Amino acid sequence: MKRIVIISDTQIPYEDKRALKNVLAFIGEYQPDSVLQIGDLMDYPAPSRWTAGTRAEYEGGVIRDSEYCKKVFLEPLRAVYDGPVEVLEGNHDERPRKYLQSRAPALAAEDSFYRFETLLDFDGYGIRKVEPYHPIAPGWVAIHGHESPGLNQVAGRTAAAKAKKAGVSVVMGHTHRLAISPESTGYGGRLKTIYGFEVGHLMDVKQAGYLRNGPANWQRGFGVLYAGQHGATPYAIPVENDGSFVFEGERFGAIKRVGGKFAKGENKSD
Repeated sequence: MKRIVIISDTQIPYEDKRALKNVLAFIGEYQPDSVLQIGDLMDYPAPSRWTAGTRAEYEGGVIRDSEYCKKVFLEPLRAVYDGPVEVLEGNHDERPRKYLQSRAPALAAEDSFYRFETLLDFDGYGIRKVEPYHPIAPGWVAIHGHESPGLNQVAGRTAAAKAKKAGVSVVMGHTHRLAISPESTGYGGRLKTIYGFEVGHLMDVKQAGYLRNGPANWQRGFGVLYAGQHGATPYAIPVENDGSFVFEGERFGAIKRVGGKFAKGENKSD
């Protein structure tokens, strides 16, 4: 079966550094058939409504953050994996483009530089930008999640609602939640099941200043989709606070406790 690794909401430069490093190492070892980054690869904190009217709005962080993303994500990914990589545009990824459209529409009409696929040199890294409702397996499409209104605070239910509307299984990010939520229809034992699959996030939650230190129903994680000829099976993979995770009985990126202190273990441990 085709194996697809799906990650979302890295929110670079606010990524969870340890978790992202472990996931990239996992991709290098696992060598999936394809990798899908499902949106909000970038955060682009400026320009945003959180920095509007502040000094940060004028610091020129778009280029700086784009170069940082190449260093911590695109280059390490391509160092270990040369297979197909596809990326959806999330609501944070589009911030530079939207900012230019709202503040300088005469320039935005002809601009291509401030599109995130150009800022991140997708062509140079052999990465393909794909559009929302991108078909990834029989009966499955991928979106970031901001394309249509509606959020549910229960993990998985946002994706399930969008799947029900679309009539196909939906994998998405945006909610920062990790869950698989099925919806079945039919009678007499003849059922059709579609899935809503939310693949979590790989962001350092401490960097999310807009939470104001309050709680958030967010879960670190990513997903794997096993795609066959007639359908696909989703797997949600939780990422622990130390950045490690278990996949098919093996722990990746384990952190061991030694003498009451944390010390780095091997990338993969028993």
